[in-house]
Amino acid sequence: QVQLVESGGGLVQTGGSLRLSCAASGRTFGTLTMAWFRQAPGNEREFVAGISRVFGNTYYANSVNGRFTISRDNARNSVYLQMNSLKPEDTGVYYCAALQGGARISVVKSQYDYWGQGTQVTVSS
Repeated sequence: QVQLVESGGGLVQTGGSLRLSCAASGRTFGTLTMAWFRQAPGNEREFVAGISRVFGNTYYANSVNGRFTISRDNARNSVYLQMNSLKPEDTGVYYCAALQGGARISVVKSQYDYWGQGTQVTVSS
Protein backbone atom coordinates (compact mmCIF):
# COMPACT_ATOMS: atom_id res chain seq x y z
CA GLN A 1 0.00 0.00 0.00
CA VAL A 2 1.13 3.56 -0.77
CA GLN A 3 0.02 6.75 0.93
CA LEU A 4 0.35 10.03 -0.95
CA VAL A 5 0.05 13.47 0.63
CA GLU A 6 0.05 16.63 -1.49
CA SER A 7 0.88 20.13 -0.35
CA GLY A 8 1.65 23.53 -1.82
CA GLY A 9 -1.61 24.57 -3.41
CA GLY A 10 -3.10 28.02 -2.98
CA LEU A 11 -4.32 31.20 -4.62
CA VAL A 12 -2.09 32.98 -7.11
CA GLN A 13 -2.51 35.67 -9.74
CA THR A 14 -2.19 35.09 -13.45
CA GLY A 15 1.48 34.79 -14.38
CA GLY A 16 2.48 33.66 -10.92
CA SER A 17 4.12 30.45 -9.75
CA LEU A 18 3.43 27.63 -7.32
CA ARG A 19 5.31 24.50 -6.35
CA LEU A 20 3.36 21.40 -5.42
CA SER A 21 4.87 18.58 -3.39
CA CYS A 22 3.77 15.00 -2.91
CA ALA A 23 5.22 12.81 -0.18
CA ALA A 24 4.91 9.05 -0.55
CA SER A 25 5.12 6.34 2.07
CA GLY A 26 4.47 2.66 2.33
CA ARG A 27 6.45 1.23 -0.56
CA THR A 28 9.81 1.61 -2.21
CA PHE A 29 9.43 4.92 -3.97
CA GLY A 30 11.81 3.95 -6.72
CA THR A 31 9.37 1.31 -7.98
CA LEU A 32 6.65 3.90 -8.62
CA THR A 33 5.91 5.82 -11.79
CA MET A 34 4.58 9.16 -10.57
CA ALA A 35 2.23 11.69 -12.12
CA TRP A 36 0.14 14.76 -11.48
CA PHE A 37 -3.47 15.03 -12.61
CA ARG A 38 -5.92 17.87 -12.15
CA GLN A 39 -9.66 18.30 -12.11
CA ALA A 40 -11.59 21.51 -12.68
CA PRO A 41 -15.25 21.80 -11.59
CA GLY A 42 -17.48 19.97 -14.03
CA ASN A 43 -14.55 18.46 -15.90
CA GLU A 44 -12.95 15.05 -16.02
CA ARG A 45 -9.69 14.48 -14.17
CA GLU A 46 -6.90 15.03 -16.69
CA PHE A 47 -3.24 14.15 -16.94
CA VAL A 48 -0.81 17.02 -16.34
CA ALA A 49 2.69 15.54 -16.09
CA GLY A 50 4.44 12.27 -15.36
CA ILE A 51 7.91 11.03 -14.47
CA SER A 52 9.27 7.55 -14.93
CA ARG A 53 10.53 5.43 -12.10
CA VAL A 54 13.94 4.45 -13.46
CA PHE A 55 15.50 7.16 -15.59
CA GLY A 56 13.33 10.09 -14.56
CA ASN A 57 11.98 10.61 -18.05
CA THR A 58 9.18 13.17 -18.14
CA TYR A 59 6.07 13.76 -20.20
CA TYR A 60 3.66 16.70 -20.18
CA ALA A 61 0.21 17.55 -21.39
CA ASN A 62 0.34 20.01 -24.29
CA SER A 63 -1.48 22.61 -22.21
CA VAL A 64 1.33 22.83 -19.63
CA ASN A 65 4.40 21.95 -21.67
CA GLY A 66 7.04 24.64 -21.27
CA ARG A 67 5.41 26.09 -18.15
CA PHE A 68 5.35 23.17 -15.69
CA THR A 69 8.22 20.96 -14.55
CA ILE A 70 7.85 17.63 -12.78
CA SER A 71 10.73 16.22 -10.74
CA ARG A 72 11.33 13.54 -8.16
CA ASP A 73 13.69 13.01 -5.26
CA ASN A 74 13.90 9.30 -4.50
CA ALA A 75 15.93 9.93 -1.35
CA ARG A 76 13.05 12.01 0.03
CA ASN A 77 10.26 9.80 -1.40
CA SER A 78 8.82 12.89 -3.04
CA VAL A 79 7.65 14.24 -6.36
CA TYR A 80 7.23 17.90 -7.21
CA LEU A 81 5.41 20.04 -9.75
CA GLN A 82 6.84 23.48 -10.40
CA MET A 83 4.16 25.58 -12.08
CA ASN A 84 5.15 28.87 -13.75
CA SER A 85 3.26 31.38 -15.87
CA LEU A 86 0.01 30.19 -14.37
CA LYS A 87 -3.26 30.88 -16.17
CA PRO A 88 -6.86 30.90 -14.92
CA GLU A 89 -7.48 27.69 -16.87
CA ASP A 90 -4.91 25.96 -14.63
CA THR A 91 -7.36 26.26 -11.74
CA GLY A 92 -8.46 22.97 -10.22
CA VAL A 93 -7.70 20.31 -7.68
CA TYR A 94 -4.30 18.77 -8.32
CA TYR A 95 -3.78 15.11 -7.49
CA CYS A 96 -0.61 13.13 -7.09
CA ALA A 97 -0.82 9.58 -8.47
CA ALA A 98 1.41 6.52 -8.36
CA LEU A 99 1.59 3.55 -10.68
CA GLN A 100 3.30 0.45 -9.36
CA GLY A 101 5.97 -0.63 -11.80
CA GLY A 102 5.09 0.43 -15.32
CA ALA A 103 7.47 0.48 -18.24
CA ARG A 104 6.45 3.97 -19.29
CA ILE A 105 4.44 6.98 -18.18
CA SER A 106 0.71 6.57 -18.63
CA VAL A 107 -1.76 9.42 -19.23
CA VAL A 108 -4.70 7.15 -18.36
CA LYS A 109 -5.96 7.78 -14.83
CA SER A 110 -7.46 4.30 -14.45
CA GLN A 111 -4.00 2.77 -14.74
CA TYR A 112 -2.77 4.49 -11.57
CA ASP A 113 -2.93 2.47 -8.39
CA TYR A 114 -2.70 5.13 -5.70
CA TRP A 115 -3.97 8.69 -5.30
CA GLY A 116 -3.52 11.55 -2.90
CA GLN A 117 -6.37 13.60 -1.47
CA GLY A 118 -5.70 16.56 -3.75
CA THR A 119 -4.65 20.16 -3.26
CA GLN A 120 -6.54 23.19 -4.59
CA VAL A 121 -4.87 25.57 -7.03
CA THR A 122 -6.72 28.75 -7.90
CA VAL A 123 -5.40 31.23 -10.45
CA SER A 124 -7.13 34.59 -10.44
CA SER A 125 -7.38 36.76 -13.54
